[in-house]
Amino acid sequence: MERWNRRPEFSKNSTMPYDARQLLKQYFAFDQFRDGQQAVIENLLAGHSAAAVFSTGGGKSLCYQLPALAFDGLTLVVSPLIALMKDQIDALAARGIAARRLDSTLSADDYRQVMDDISAGRLKLLYVAPERFNNERFRQQMQRIRISLFAVDEAHCISEWGHNFRPDYLKLATFAEQFHAERILALTATATPPVLLDMCRVFQIDEACATCTGFYRSNLTLLMTPVTADDRDRELISRLQERPAGPTIVYVTLQKTAREVADKLTAADFSAKPYHAGLKPDVRESVQDWFLESDHGIVVATIAFGMGVDKSNIHYVYHYNMPKSLENYSQEIGRAGRDGAPATCEVLACSEDLTVLENFVLGDTPTRDSVDRFVREIFSQDEEFDVSYNDLARSSDIRILVIRTLMTYLELEGYLAGGTPFYSGYQFKPLMSSAEILAKFEGERREFLRSMLAESKKKQTWFYIDVDAAARKLQQPRDRFVRALDYLGNQEMLELKVTGVRNRYRRLRVPEDHDALVDHLYDQGMQRERRELDRLNQVIRLVDLRECQVAHLCHHFGKPLDRSCGHCSSCLDPPTRGLDKRAIASLADEAAERIRKAQTELQDQLPDRVQLARFLCGLSSPAISKARLQSDPRFGSLEELPFQAVLDAIP
Repeated sequence: MERWNRRPEFSKNSTMPYDARQLLKQYFAFDQFRDGQQAVIENLLAGHSAAAVFSTGGGKSLCYQLPALAFDGLTLVVSPLIALMKDQIDALAARGIAARRLDSTLSADDYRQVMDDISAGRLKLLYVAPERFNNERFRQQMQRIRISLFAVDEAHCISEWGHNFRPDYLKLATFAEQFHAERILALTATATPPVLLDMCRVFQIDEACATCTGFYRSNLTLLMTPVTADDRDRELISRLQERPAGPTIVYVTLQKTAREVADKLTAADFSAKPYHAGLKPDVRESVQDWFLESDHGIVVATIAFGMGVDKSNIHYVYHYNMPKSLENYSQEIGRAGRDGAPATCEVLACSEDLTVLENFVLGDTPTRDSVDRFVREIFSQDEEFDVSYNDLARSSDIRILVIRTLMTYLELEGYLAGGTPFYSGYQFKPLMSSAEILAKFEGERREFLRSMLAESKKKQTWFYIDVDAAARKLQQPRDRFVRALDYLGNQEMLELKVTGVRNRYRRLRVPEDHDALVDHLYDQGMQRERRELDRLNQVIRLVDLRECQVAHLCHHFGKPLDRSCGHCSSCLDPPTRGLDKRAIASLADEAAERIRKAQTELQDQLPDRVQLARFLCGLSSPAISKARLQSDPRFGSLEELPFQAVLDAIP
């Protein structure tokens, strides 16, 4: 537990240091800390790493924003949410706090400015996504920066027991150590007790420095209303008409449902707009900005919306489709009533949603044959090798997130050691002539740059250089080329672009039994599938629960409530009916004929039974993307049928 506990700034006292309260008042205009904030900040200011599990809207961000002002170095904030970064940075700028972000939306000039500000010590906080650590230039630059605090938002993603495991998160602890981060802060809104223990273990946080405020929020009324698919639109419109207007989020599962429901609400004279990942970035940003400014707008959205949206006066959150887990449900309703005013959250629970939700889980699990192809390809490489995850996904027909997970498993089990990812392609556009560039250097550095530029090939206005080939030819370290290109870019002598991330690995050992390893990896995928299905069943049990539903949720998240809440469906109006028994659509003759016809016509593109079942159920995969079949009218034509039933019908 000593890795990040070595540089105490303050002695550990039972009261908050005066300077921290002064910063709270001066920069954030608050006189008091919220529940849990003081304990977390005390631990950090005392030099310890810490963990924080606060309910959504509970003030997690202050736990790193305020300490950042007390530390001399940089606070590096890792978050998967660009919307959160943007909102928080805008709010910090309004308070006179220097913060920036690095993400894919930045121009080359903006990137250079951010890195210049970091090097000059002008920034207090830098926000990045976990994927940013795949950028070798960024990793090299961060190793030269004093990082006083390494804050990880959505830290439950490190745990396979969590609802949103992301293999990138497992490596964050290693990066923090490489950067000599002085302390760690792991934050989340949705950690069950086993997940919190995982967070502390991975980031080496003393359990005594973990603070959990619990799920309970007295201003939220939680309603579970069983409905049929035929009644759901009428029920939603009725609720919106009966209740006072206010900012509202309606959550749906599918992108097309977002469009359809938004259209129905607009036709009923409501101000509603759809939001989903399929929209262009500028459209999504426009909808989000519209919603933030509106006092009565309704966003009909997939879960792509809401994470990091800083709007305190959301009055209603409806689940038009059932949430896929209690953790997702907790996050989504947590966006309501952050201003402390009463807010209503209602699930229009329809059993017909379950097939689509189950299909998403079942369609994501790789087949044993796919895992076998993946393992054979990995262990056919040289001892030192590099791979593209995209190429692996296409060759094995396994989704990229699952590919990343499988590679992480092989690292954790001692088969592989991951190296520094690198870009396979570097492109640059000169902003001055070669002669002008070279005139700024002397001696050996000038000759090196002359040789490097001579290895580049012009393609229209951009030059391309194969860094690996140039390094071999000139017998110079590859890193020298990367540093030189980065320097020329930072000095605005050229505009630099990088493409094609490749991931380096070193093989530590080969499997003694190939089939045993394949079975092991396949079984881990099946275990994940069972966990996801169990999470869905937990939602079903909550809808049908006759006792206090809020108390049940509090117990699930590790902070039991010793009484009934008085503001959930079971407390207010004990339900007389539960979730309707699911009427699973049968495989009619028409559907069977559709399957036979699709199998004949798509044999070349989708030769595997599982591939065809995914296609018909509307579940994308690398093979379907490669064949460009998402726009085919048959894609998703049997989405109302259980995945397993469609699969069983394919000979």
